[in-house]
Formats: sequence, structure tokens, C-alpha cells
Amino acid sequence: MKRDVGDVGDVGGAGSDFTFEGEKVAGNTNESGILSGTTTGSGGGEPARGDVRGERGSRAVSIGKTVREATAFPKRHPLLSAVNSLARMFPCNGLMRLDEDRLLARARRTTGLVDFGGDSFREPFRILLGSLEADAQLNFIGRVCVRNDIVRTLRNRLRLVEDVKRHPEISGEVIRRPLFITGLPRTGSTFLHALLAQDPAARSPQVWEVMHPSPPPEKAAYGTDPRIARTEKELRWIDVLMPDFNTVHLIEATLPQECIAITGLSFISYVFDSMYYVYSYRNWLDRADKRPAYEWHRKFLQHLQWRCPGTHWVLKAPSHLVSLDALLQVYPDAGIIMTHRDPLKVMPSCTSFTAVLRGAFTDRLDKAQLGEEVKWRWEGSAASAIRFREEHPALRNRFFDVGYVDLVRDSVAMVRRIYDHFGMQLTPEAEEAMRAFAGRHRMNKHGVHHYTLEEFGFDPDALARCFRFYTDYFDVMPETHR
Repeated sequence: MKRDVGDVGDVGGAGSDFTFEGEKVAGNTNESGILSGTTTGSGGGEPARGDVRGERGSRAVSIGKTVREATAFPKRHPLLSAVNSLARMFPCNGLMRLDEDRLLARARRTTGLVDFGGDSFREPFRILLGSLEADAQLNFIGRVCVRNDIVRTLRNRLRLVEDVKRHPEISGEVIRRPLFITGLPRTGSTFLHALLAQDPAARSPQVWEVMHPSPPPEKAAYGTDPRIARTEKELRWIDVLMPDFNTVHLIEATLPQECIAITGLSFISYVFDSMYYVYSYRNWLDRADKRPAYEWHRKFLQHLQWRCPGTHWVLKAPSHLVSLDALLQVYPDAGIIMTHRDPLKVMPSCTSFTAVLRGAFTDRLDKAQLGEEVKWRWEGSAASAIRFREEHPALRNRFFDVGYVDLVRDSVAMVRRIYDHFGMQLTPEAEEAMRAFAGRHRMNKHGVHHYTLEEFGFDPDALARCFRFYTDYFDVMPETHR
């Protein structure tokens, strides 16, 4: 069974001069995960250690456990290199150990709160910490950053629980007909997420309120909340941690944030896997029940919606592909938009972005191994989504497929099709805001993201065969000549 994603025509046609995340939308790549703190995203992710089975039948690929020293890849700030070198001379991993009790105590001590909202998070939290210690090969900077990110997540969890105790009405908020955007990374989903969020009636979690959600935001002060300026200052650290980041992805305090940053509060989330080598955690996560993560996701939206509502939520994460059953259990009236693009464009871009994300936190990267891991992760994710749709034909109208080239050619026309499909009204004000947003994101604003298939060990013909089940099912137009 195939889905119509539209007539693609010429990639470089009208409307193809948009950029988002600092890249040519019609040229090399477009989108991927966005940061949860100052250092998280969903660029790649890892399969389980050893033999890694994709979602399709019993096919498997063997992933080596040893990663080799990178050769000046990706770019690293000289200050970080100096700090890591000094730390290697005076090892301090014992002092920086990721100890469960110490991290929980630190979060409690710095907030003055004690209730994490139950202990359901303790098992995934413990598995994550074990994997970070055993698998991640963190350098000193990586160890500092992951500790800070985990403590920030624990603090936010404590504060959200306390807010509901003080204001029980928060838990009565109803999340109606949310729109979830998903698809392979680098397929235009971040651009589409930001575009749909321009509708004045829509609600989308912004970066600042995901990083600092408590107290609940208020509508009257939403655009001037002091947490916006605080977040912008924090985001400047990205230039130090990841000098190449701005050529790959655009992040601002008031742009939409993706869902893995929210599900991170449950510690059942692909946000950690996207930033660090956490093989054993990922192995556990692939088999875990994702419903608790989406229940925490709903609590988070209730929190943000309480004093700052909209008519509908616009949400996004590539990892929803493997969790459609849990998503629709928690949000039974959700609409799901799937974005699609030629995998020969997606895979090298996704792998390159994953290297940029992880390169700040480990001194060991292997391009070819990373390419193999990313390929098998997203091959399995695409197969999982297709299987779900095949097994639930009654949900056919709950999905809408967006071809990347159609989105680039005329993004507002694509938005109209989305609104029509889900029975929504696109007002003149919303359309004007969307056109203005698209016009502000021109080609190569922050430079071009350079990568090739070959540098990550991809054979074009073999990669095309690997994803043929996906391109045939969704009629995805190739953008490259093989």
C-alpha cells in the first residue's frame, strides 16, 4: 500500500530558497532534533550493543564495540580541547562519578523539594547512569555536561510535581486534538514544526519553557518572560561546545522545542541516546513500554497550557515513529503528520549531525561505524511506522504524509492541505505569519552543512536498496542520481 505524497517535480523550483537550521532546504539537508537543555537533540541514536536487530523481521547488523580516535572531527573549540587534555593528565572520574543517590540529593538540595512524583523513573534512570558510565566514553567536558543536564532534568521534575500540588487544577487541563509531526530526521519536520507554530491560535512548547518550565508560563507575559533572556544566554554555550552546530541546526529561545526534551523527564527518552553512546540503555529503551513517557509528556503540556492556552498543540519528534501505539493510547484524538525525503539525503546528513552532537562529549568517534548505526536505527524506525499503519487501517485518516520537495516548493500550500485534512481553519493572520517566517529563513544564513555519503561509508546503491521498502511505500522521489 502506498500513500500519495504529491508530485515532486524540480527540487529547485519556486519557494526553494528557504533555510532552517542554517542549511539549504532544497540542497543538502534540512532538519533534525533540537536541544533539551543546551546540549540535547535527536540527530542519530544508537542501536543496542553487539548484534543490532532492525524492526524488519530478523535482519541484523553487527556493530563493533570499539570506536576509534577521531581525526579533527567534528570541529572542537580550543578551550575545550585544552580542558580535556588537562583532565587526562589528572584523572578525576571518581569525583565526577554519575552516582544515583548523589544526583538525586543534589536536585533535592538545590530546590528544597523532595517529591519526584513517584519512583517509576528510578529504573530507567539507573539504567541510563550505568550505561553512561560503561558505554559513553565521556571526556571531562562530557561528564560535566551530562551531570548538569541530569540534575536540571531532576530539578524540573521536582518543580513540576510541586506546582501541581499547589495548583491541582493543572491536572484537569484537557489536551484536545494535538498535531504530532514525525518522520526520519532531516526531512523538513523542524521547519514544518516552526511553520505551523506561527499560527497565533496554535500552541507549541518553546525552547525556553522546556528548559525552565516552572512556574507555569502566563499568557500576558509570554513574550517577555525573563526566562527567555536567561535561555538565550545559556544557548550561547553551544558555540563553545559545538562550533559547527549553527551550520546544522537553528535554535533560539522562542523557537519550538521537540518532544524528546519533554519525555526526558520520565528518563524513558531517546534524548540521551542522541547525545551520548549509551548502548545498554538504548537496548533497554527499544523494548520498554513508552506509555509512561507519553503520560509525563501530557502532564507537561497541561502545565504549559494551564495559564497560556491555544486552540491546539503542534508537536514534533522523529522518535515518535517507534512509539505510535503509546502516543495514540495517551492522545487518542491526535493527528499525525509524517514527513518524507530521499534517504540518500537523509542518512549522511543525520550521521553528520549526530557526530556534531556527540563530538563535544567523547574523544572517540568513528564515521563509518556511526553511519552504520544511524542507518539501522532509522531503517527500523521507518519499518515500525509502516507496520503500525498497516495493522491499524481504521486510523488511516489520522495520518497525513508530507513530501519534502512539495514542502520546499510551496510550504504554505502544504499547510493548507494539512489544515484541510484535519478539518482546521487557516486564518489570513496565520497564513501571513507563516509566509513572514519562511521569508526570514533564507539560504545558508549560518553557512552550509557539508557532508558526503562516502565519508560515512555509505554505498549509494546499497543504501537505496536498504530503504526501498520505505521509498516505495510512500512514493518518495529521489533527489540524487545513482
